[in-house]
Amino acid sequence: MSSPLNTKNSVAIIYSISAISLLVVSLVYPSCRKVPASQTFQENLSIDTLETKPNSVVLDTASYYKKLILLSNGDTTGRWPVKSALPLPGAILPFHRIVAYYGNLYSKQMGILGEVPPEQMLRLLLHECKKWEKADSLFPVKPALHYIALTAQTTGSRMSLRMPFHQIDSILALAKKIDALVFLDLQLGWSNLSDELPRLEKYLSMPQVHLGIDPEFAMQNGKIPGSQIGSLDASEVNYASHYLRKLVQKHQLPPKLLILHRFTKNMLTGSHRIKTSPEVQLVIHMDGFGARALKKNTYRSYIFPEPVQFTGFKIFYKNDARLDPKGILNPEDLLDLRPIPSYIQYQ
Repeated sequence: MSSPLNTKNSVAIIYSISAISLLVVSLVYPSCRKVPASQTFQENLSIDTLETKPNSVVLDTASYYKKLILLSNGDTTGRWPVKSALPLPGAILPFHRIVAYYGNLYSKQMGILGEVPPEQMLRLLLHECKKWEKADSLFPVKPALHYIALTAQTTGSRMSLRMPFHQIDSILALAKKIDALVFLDLQLGWSNLSDELPRLEKYLSMPQVHLGIDPEFAMQNGKIPGSQIGSLDASEVNYASHYLRKLVQKHQLPPKLLILHRFTKNMLTGSHRIKTSPEVQLVIHMDGFGARALKKNTYRSYIFPEPVQFTGFKIFYKNDARLDPKGILNPEDLLDLRPIPSYIQYQ
């Protein structure tokens, strides 16, 4: 097994290819066919009477649909809100917004989660949560730690490095201090979900632990991670979703969240074939750094036109600020998006 320090060597390559790929993203807003919003979501629902209390014992279907309408932000194309399976009771989305810090404890270069001392990191995360709740009080915020549990590598038989369990335990302990969710993120390299998910099952069986997959580093074509953008097919997403679904059923858990990163079309193929279920909530998350206009147009080009269920948006503290004189996007900027993201990640 290669040293964790190799993670740092990979990061420079990974960021470089992300920047290159993001710069070539089309800035063309997708054309939309104007059709009335679905009556399934609109009929007899008044936004003025929206309840904001979290869902726990039973599913408040009226509040569920109303919040979906709010997230669709006036979309008239018929894409949003998505017509998907109703979740089990205890679902986090759309009753909350999730604000997450991303990174790895071995590296200060992979995100804010590992860049600053843990106690300072938690204080900064709670500060971001307060900013979001002030900007949009209808969606209570759940903090989260999004930990890269499998990091892409440029060497090794799997081209990926598994983080030791004691590091995951450290993340769980930190999350407990602020009642935060935990996401375990997979940069597969040459590995696969059938090998990696069973290894993490004891963690994924915990009610507060969820899953993230980064197709950018899923190199099924045998290429070196970071040399080009990887890809994940809907069939693999469905495999991961089915795996989580079985855990929910086995352990009588509330729905699991599955976060899928995306900033190009080919990073996620066959999205129309992705299946939803009451046990798993799917978030297609706009990854990639750049100037404000580029990031928003990436969201419009690759998140808006291919609805799955919920959406997310990533903010890079350093890279976004470096590439835009106005600095990083704030909550008010992202609340103008269509649909409005339910999951916000800071790196």
